[in-house]
Amino acid sequence: MEDDPAELFAGDTGTLDADVRRVLVRLLQRRFLLAERHPAQWRTLLAHQQLVESRLHDLFVHLVVDHERGIAYKRQVRSAELDVPVLLRDEPYTRAETLVLVHLRTVFQRERGAGETSARVDVEELEATALTYFDADDTNVAAHQREIRTAIARLAKEGVIEEESEGRYRVTPLVEVVLSNERLVELREWLRTRHEAPAPAGAGDDGTTDADAPSDDEDDETQDDDAQDGADDDEETAP
Repeated sequence: MEDDPAELFAGDTGTLDADVRRVLVRLLQRRFLLAERHPAQWRTLLAHQQLVESRLHDLFVHLVVDHERGIAYKRQVRSAELDVPVLLRDEPYTRAETLVLVHLRTVFQRERGAGETSARVDVEELEATALTYFDADDTNVAAHQREIRTAIARLAKEGVIEEESEGRYRVTPLVEVVLSNERLVELREWLRTRHEAPAPAGAGDDGTTDADAPSDDEDDETQDDDAQDGADDDEETAP
């Protein structure tokens, strides 16, 4: 390695700088890269976007960079004309996650429409709203509450919501990517008529729905990852 300063480890034949490789790995490992949460890596992505896109295209994966919202994520390439091996696995949200998402997206849309720069919700509000869509004759309320709390935890882990204080969350712009306005309208209508009509495209009979930005096979980021990120990037702010 001393003889070849461009080599990052013994036998390294890669051509990307170390920082660009880290961005590429983050995009492959996790569902989203948020400019607000990882500003240094966001800047690296923008500076080397074509290189990162090229590496992902080699894997039949699209890179989507939303500059307005400060969000980057990947999508599986799908083609009827080309045999494409699937690297990313679509993972529908559960019924509880879908219900929480619909409310989060509704609140975000309402607050933005009123001129507010941010939207906030309490865990009690999310729980109470989601519970109204469960079968009223089902007495196992505690089980549904656990489902909803698990759903909230997953969405917080993904960055759709960020806990500002215990039980109090800020809804991030990521909710607009996960649940588009068109899908929101579709799901609202389905929730109103769920006992009279079939679920909309992408929604299962049990209330599951596909995200607009698909999931993948890798685990979402963990607290240990965030701790390491803080060590690697002094400019990152805590979520």
